[in-house]
Amino acid sequence: MVDLDGVVWLAEQPISGSAEAVARLRQAGVRVVFATNNAAPTVAELLARLAAAGVTAGAADLVTSAQAAASMLEPGTTAFPCAEGGVVEALNERGVTVVDHGPADAVVVGWTRRFDFDLLADTVTLIRQGARFIGTNEDATHPTPQRLLPGSGALLAAVATAAQATPEVAGKPHEPMVALLRRRAPAMDLIVGDRPSTDGLLARRLGLPYALVRSGVTGDGHEPMVVQPDEEAPDLAALVERHLA
Repeated sequence: MVDLDGVVWLAEQPISGSAEAVARLRQAGVRVVFATNNAAPTVAELLARLAAAGVTAGAADLVTSAQAAASMLEPGTTAFPCAEGGVVEALNERGVTVVDHGPADAVVVGWTRRFDFDLLADTVTLIRQGARFIGTNEDATHPTPQRLLPGSGALLAAVATAAQATPEVAGKPHEPMVALLRRRAPAMDLIVGDRPSTDGLLARRLGLPYALVRSGVTGDGHEPMVVQPDEEAPDLAALVERHLA
């Protein structure tokens, strides 16, 4: 399993050697599954980004925190998204009715540039009225080539503080993503990612080794090492070269 942000690309800018590394793994008979906590893009948008980075993939090769969040809700229920198109798509595919105002059975909070005071107030009001409070992920930051930007976890914390409520979290390393990966890719051997608090903990919960690559949020050394990796590499290309040597 390979993470996307910080491993394959940084804010859609491909990381050198990553596409070639994926191709080498496939040539060696290794299936690669991509799992991302970024719930904003739709599946088609993520596949297009992979193609632009030089990686051919299909929907079956991709698992997202938006899909994990949608899996927590029953078809026929209603949900208010404080999130982007990836969450809306996943909810629709699950058979959950997306609403733009209350009442709602649940709210789903993910990363969105639309986040403002009014959206915060609407989301919090629904939670206070009894809507189930679901977050796609807790990633506090989002890596880009220039700097770390606020991530979904920052927005989720604002909603949780204002609502005085604790969210159920769907993405890596939490149980909804664990269960989704076990269904989609039951024969995984290695978890590769740049964030120990998500990819590393996910590996431990799946009972798998964790390879840390330092091409994303850990590059500056500020990401807490909550899980000691089983191995480290500067990037995916170096990791794959070591494994296939």
